[in-house]
Amino acid sequence: MSEPPAPLPNVAMIVAVARNGVIGDGHTMPWHLSEDLRFFKRTTMGHPMVMGRRTFDSMGALPGRRSIVITRQHDWGAPGVEVAHSLPDALAMVAGDEQVFVVGGGEIYRQAMPYAARLLVTEVDQSPEGSVTFPPIDPQEWVETAREPRPGFAWVTYERRS
Repeated sequence: MSEPPAPLPNVAMIVAVARNGVIGDGHTMPWHLSEDLRFFKRTTMGHPMVMGRRTFDSMGALPGRRSIVITRQHDWGAPGVEVAHSLPDALAMVAGDEQVFVVGGGEIYRQAMPYAARLLVTEVDQSPEGSVTFPPIDPQEWVETAREPRPGFAWVTYERRS
C-alpha cells in the first residue's frame, strides 16, 4: 500500500458547491452567480488552472490563465491548452508556480483533495439536482479560516490542518 500524497503548499481548489454537495450535472453548473464568476476570475487570474477535460469542454481556455487539462485520451488537444494524462503529471507541470488552482470537475477534485493546502469554496444556498459532487470536507483535516456571507451564497476558505 503506497503512502497518500503529501499536500503541496501551492495547490488550492476553487469550487462552488450546493448545500447537497452538487457542483454540476456533467455539462453545466446548476446556477449562475455573476458575483461568484467575477470572484473566480479575480482569484485565478495569472495562475495556472488544472481541470478535467469535461470541465474544459464546459468553460474553454480562459484568458490570462494557463490551462492544463487532464485527459485519458492520448490524442486529445485544444488550442492554448497543455495536456496531462494524470493529476500527478499536471501538478509536476506547475511545481514551480507560486499558486495553482484545481478547478474541477468532481473526479479531479477527489483526486486533488490530498494535494491541496487550501480550499476556496463558494457555498451556494441551493440544493439542485445534479450528478457531479464535491468530496466531503473532513473537519479533522480542514479548518475554516474565513467566511464572507453574500446574498444566496458565502465565500468560505479552508486551510489544511498541520
